[in-house]
Amino acid sequence: MATARGTVHRSAAETRSHVLRVAGNLFYLRGIRATGVDLIAAEAGVAPTTLYRLFASKDDLVGAYVERADLDFRGRFTAAVEEAGPDPRDQILAVFDMVFAEVSTATFRGCKFLMSLAEFPEPDLPAHHNAVVAKSWTKVRIRELTDQLGVEDPDALADHLMLVFEGLHASGQSFGPDGPAKRGRGLAERLLAAAAPRSNGS
Repeated sequence: MATARGTVHRSAAETRSHVLRVAGNLFYLRGIRATGVDLIAAEAGVAPTTLYRLFASKDDLVGAYVERADLDFRGRFTAAVEEAGPDPRDQILAVFDMVFAEVSTATFRGCKFLMSLAEFPEPDLPAHHNAVVAKSWTKVRIRELTDQLGVEDPDALADHLMLVFEGLHASGQSFGPDGPAKRGRGLAERLLAAAAPRSNGS
């Protein structure tokens, strides 16, 4: 809500969400370590003391940013799977279509989780931990989908697809959508087609 002078009044929860959104945009565009708390506070229109009341430290703020990115990704992943229909093969390919669409945007800078892991290699930091949680969730979901295909080795297929998934993000960051990333879906299709069906005795 804004007053006549343009001052915005928000609840604590609304302010936290606003600061997190501003910080997330800055982290993604400028880099996490390169973005200071004072800049975030200024861009969000709050005092640094307000920011530190909402987040105990910059590490906590970064951890919350990665956690929020994870929740957003899970929502997009789930929506892509649900919209693809009941066939797990179509669902898997829909995930790769979703990622390629992300890579193809003008604002794509890379995978937020891989970027966070690169900037925060220390496993005990919230950013690192939450990024690993995000990647682990994706791996589990892909494994659940490959298990529905009736193939002989769903674990191996899930690992292969996860490698393509990660490579699509990395290639998109390096070469853009016209580079090797454009072949990600095709490679996923080949892996799905080549997977041996489960034998009757399995």
